[in-house]
Amino acid sequence: MRTDHTAFYTSLFLSRLADQMLLFLVPLVVFQVTQSTAWSGVAFFVETLPRFLSFPICGALCDRIPPLRLLRISQIARALACVLGCMASGLTGQVAWLVGVSAVCGVLTTQGLMAREVMLPQVFRGWRTESVLAHAQIADQLGMVLGPLLAALALGWWSWVAVLGVTAGLFVAADAAMKVWRWASPVQLDEPAGINATQTRHWLQPYRTALAHVLRLPGLKQLIVLAAGVNLVVGVTLATSAAMVTGALHQSSSDYALLQTGGAITTVVILLVIARLSMPLGGMGLVAYLGILLGAVATAVSGGPWTYALGFLMVIGFDKMFSVYIRTRRLQVIPATDLGKTTGLIVLLNNLTQPMAGLLVGLFAGPTHAQGVIWVMAAGMALLGGLALAIGRRCKPRDILALSPFP
Repeated sequence: MRTDHTAFYTSLFLSRLADQMLLFLVPLVVFQVTQSTAWSGVAFFVETLPRFLSFPICGALCDRIPPLRLLRISQIARALACVLGCMASGLTGQVAWLVGVSAVCGVLTTQGLMAREVMLPQVFRGWRTESVLAHAQIADQLGMVLGPLLAALALGWWSWVAVLGVTAGLFVAADAAMKVWRWASPVQLDEPAGINATQTRHWLQPYRTALAHVLRLPGLKQLIVLAAGVNLVVGVTLATSAAMVTGALHQSSSDYALLQTGGAITTVVILLVIARLSMPLGGMGLVAYLGILLGAVATAVSGGPWTYALGFLMVIGFDKMFSVYIRTRRLQVIPATDLGKTTGLIVLLNNLTQPMAGLLVGLFAGPTHAQGVIWVMAAGMALLGGLALAIGRRCKPRDILALSPFP
């Protein structure tokens, strides 16, 4: 692999490693402090909702401001937020600062993700899209493999405030790797159209354009419905996993970290298969959707740690396969000049169900009711999958193949 590609993927890995440490810390620390599944769900809702609500704004910015500049700003700003969070937490001792820092970093992470999404087709021109996205997801998953493990090990030696400081250093390292990529890469990134615009457009125009694409481009509505169903299950799984493993199933924090690591390893294996083998795109989407649904059922019926672990690994592993599928489909359909703004709106619509799942956990999941909420989310995913198929069948016969969620 070329030096510039290695630096690009290294930056992605380090950024994900730091972000995953934050995501690991919040539900675990909140549950340890409060001993409440409900509060753990509420914390998940607070930390995830801002990152999803910011997708349309971040996407529109990527079509007007150089995405590389936005990416580097997001990484340095996340490091600064972690440092300030350490100082505030050290002075007050309040766990609320951890949740707040995670929420702020979530918005900045969204900006970084959107910037990379716009950059990927330019950085890897001529490469097979599924292979590029799979390799990018592998870098993501390596961060997810080591993030929980590193956080768990660090918590054994230091307080969560000190671990928050470690994440700041990782964000700085991610920015340094991106600087190396820019120095070594021969790629000339396209200049966003907004920079050369001779007239100032109304601030709502990017969102109008994005909404028009969502309503008119073939298949996008079905993809949004399918992704919303997936994120119901992913959201409830992430929101309840700490409480289920360390509470209902009476396992240790180390066991929880191992489960998170196992989920990331599973996704790396699946993504390596996608990167190396040419798999029909429609088959990939269908297998991923059914795998996530079956995983949700397994976590809902689990009476012991092994059954829960199997369901958890299926949900987390097949979620990334579905991510490769849906990102590839978006790149096939959305015009390159509108990729940022349209993807931002779509990701917002896709992911609103994830913090919603966390909120439902906070409202209805008592110490023994988390599995009931998982059942409801699994049923919701099945219904949304059926709705996506129904939308396709309502089209004219000649359009059904183009608009099918699994073409």
